[in-house]
Amino acid sequence: MSALLILFVCLALGILCRRYASLPEGMVPGINWWVLNVALPALVLALVPHVTVDAHLWFPVVGMYVTFFGAWALFALLGRVLGWSAQRIGCLTLVSGLGNTSFMGYPLMEALHGKPGLSIAVIADQLGCFPLLAAGGIVVASIYSGKGASVPTIVRRVLTFPAFLALLVGIVVSVSGGWPSAIEKVLLQVGQTLTPLALFSVGLQFKLHLRREEAGPLAASLGWKLLLAPLIVLGIGLAVGVSGLILTVGVLQAAMAPMISAAILADQHGLEPRLANTVLGAGILLSLVTIPLGNLFLPAG
Repeated sequence: MSALLILFVCLALGILCRRYASLPEGMVPGINWWVLNVALPALVLALVPHVTVDAHLWFPVVGMYVTFFGAWALFALLGRVLGWSAQRIGCLTLVSGLGNTSFMGYPLMEALHGKPGLSIAVIADQLGCFPLLAAGGIVVASIYSGKGASVPTIVRRVLTFPAFLALLVGIVVSVSGGWPSAIEKVLLQVGQTLTPLALFSVGLQFKLHLRREEAGPLAASLGWKLLLAPLIVLGIGLAVGVSGLILTVGVLQAAMAPMISAAILADQHGLEPRLANTVLGAGILLSLVTIPLGNLFLPAG
């Protein structure tokens, strides 16, 4: 579980440095730029060629899309009813719709269900969350940031988003037989900087002292991500006859804490970064309880 320990250590270091250290100006934007434009694309390039598509594994992938588009519909509706700003709707859509299916999902699924569980988790992450972040995430960020939401602008931003380009290149490399081992090793080493740097950045911005008007959005966001979304995914799986380990991992991946890169994307587009980082930090802590607890009520496979 050393991968999970890294989450806590880097988050704690960021919180401590924010409180006690004298930090250089522009540190957070610099870290976030590296995470989104270098580390994340490198990780996508390294992992995508290893994805094996199996027709029987559609369920965990569909669960990711249900979680994302369900969050978008829910918070667009709540925002209209409660008079939320466009920035808040975009923020909550990103952090509630995209899950931490790799850096938390991989070690948790391996710890709970071994290598068979991990292999299913990788499918959900690589064919579900990565494309959603690379395409859907940038569309949501563009629409709700007020930086231009015309169709040509959104298409341009999607097509120039480094993670999306890396996804396309990774697919081509996969079809061509994969990377040479030396290149893959370099990509993995660069990609591995994502987790510590991203969590450190989150820690630098993390605050549990919410404004009163942020308490409701925080509860709604985590209520969707950690409870309602996985229950809906479970209902879909049972309705169509999915069972065993595929059902379990699909539901648990839908229940993962918010994605680190989603919070950084919200920060880069000015979508209430303080709220996004608080949802992220609180979600990481809570999911370490809710995931093992939920697993007790699901089939072991």
